[in-house]
Amino acid sequence: MKKFRIIFVLMTLNFFCNAQETDLIVGAGQPQAYLGLLRNKRVGLVANHTSRVHQTHLLDFLISEQITVEAVYAPEHGFRGEASAGEEIRNGRDSKTGVPILSIYGSRQKPTNTQLEGIDIMVFDIQDVGCRFYTYISTLHYIVEACAENFIPLVILDRPNPNGDYIAGPVLKEEYRSFVGMDPVPVVHGCTVGEMALMINGEKWHDAENECEITIIPVKGYTHDTPYRVPVPPSPNLPNDRAIRLYPSLCFFEATSVSIGRGTPFPFQVIGYPDKRFGSFSFTPVEVPGVAMNPKQEGKVCYGEDLRQLKEIPRFTIAYFLQYYHQFEDESEFLVRENWLNLLAGDNRLIDAIREGMSEQDITELFLSDLETYKKIRKKYLLYPDFTSL
Repeated sequence: MKKFRIIFVLMTLNFFCNAQETDLIVGAGQPQAYLGLLRNKRVGLVANHTSRVHQTHLLDFLISEQITVEAVYAPEHGFRGEASAGEEIRNGRDSKTGVPILSIYGSRQKPTNTQLEGIDIMVFDIQDVGCRFYTYISTLHYIVEACAENFIPLVILDRPNPNGDYIAGPVLKEEYRSFVGMDPVPVVHGCTVGEMALMINGEKWHDAENECEITIIPVKGYTHDTPYRVPVPPSPNLPNDRAIRLYPSLCFFEATSVSIGRGTPFPFQVIGYPDKRFGSFSFTPVEVPGVAMNPKQEGKVCYGEDLRQLKEIPRFTIAYFLQYYHQFEDESEFLVRENWLNLLAGDNRLIDAIREGMSEQDITELFLSDLETYKKIRKKYLLYPDFTSL
């Protein structure tokens, strides 16, 4: 941790609180800050298609700099980001470089001790979207834990959080811990990957006996008020900034019979159900290889709302979920996977409150105490000036 503190103090001199997006330099874009840590080391790389140094993939860049990359550890959606949500990732080799690709999504979500043999240092560089149930931070949790267990230093090349300008939603309860929620953070957690790693480590949320040695290469010019448009879609069903901003509010529909556009050109940007009562806008989900396998309501015309027409995209809200919940006469036709909803929410009080007929405001207030506790924890690990509106 001392190494991290020194790097952070030096880097903060370059921050501008009113920085614009064009002023940002992500961790991977500062090779002078991390190549020296990797030279003459056997490097493990946790990366995917978002791991880029300008237009070059980080793996290709490191090899061009004569860095020895022993293995790539591939998260959900795979190393090249071509697998659909939930699709198992298989081991293999990168066709361009020949570097072994080891899956850490599917039957095994954490590198084994054997898979880490010969690794001197680990690098993590993945674009996250700032939601607890987006599994890249679950992968991060296991990487921090595995590196701590095996005494492998971890270097995180930080990137901005496109939903990093606020926090919201229920905080995860221990009994609902799963790969879509590993740590006691809210739905929208307001952290970069670097900040989240420090929190997982510092709060001892992982199961390793000792702490992980973490070095962060922070984003130059970033604050939590800085708007950020991701240069590469982080996963097949979050193709643009609108989908990323709507994702926290729409993901609860994954536990229902209602489609949110998987299998269309606009996933996480529409809401619909095969019943004309639900709206005048229509769409038909179809299977899209590598993007949507067996999409909900496949081949059926769904009617509902086109959220691409919104002039302003709301922050996390359960208003859409409440609206559709109350439009169904029979809850069982709407809520088809109650346990999945509880895992996504991280707290069964959400569905209990909805069943009691509570308003969105009352439901929001139900979780305020947990959010206040989380805010105090989060504050200890911030690397960047915080957002100004709470």
